[in-house]
Amino acid sequence: MNKDINLYTIGFTQKSAEQFFETLLKAGVKRVIDTRLNNVSQLAGFAKRKDLEYFLRKVGNIEYVHILDLAPTQDILDDYKKKKGDWETYEKKFVDLIAKRKIEEKVSPDILDGGCLLCSEAKPHHCHRRLVAEYLNNKWGNVKICHL
Repeated sequence: MNKDINLYTIGFTQKSAEQFFETLLKAGVKRVIDTRLNNVSQLAGFAKRKDLEYFLRKVGNIEYVHILDLAPTQDILDDYKKKKGDWETYEKKFVDLIAKRKIEEKVSPDILDGGCLLCSEAKPHHCHRRLVAEYLNNKWGNVKICHL
């Protein structure tokens, strides 16, 4: 693979709908790739799957795709969130999971190029979307990551 892949990441919490959509539009995002395990929770507000799909299309003609292989399992999520696990353990478990899933073989670089990985975390530091982006760059070597 020699062509650079421009991949963005974004979280929707601590953002208004206006901030969220304007950020995507300004970056020139072509598609949002939902990496959440649960994307239908009432807590997601404007980012609930059907609502988000509609808003993206209407606001910026942005495609929406949900790829469950990029989401953590419920067990990994619960150990970290509900049982107050540490980030290092979560990161190791999640990276092991996506390696086992061989996401680099399942996800097309064409879908990712100009795409934006979405999850709920406001910042990428302790978020699985960053781990997905970094893992793919380690495998492919041509992913330019921009956290929005």
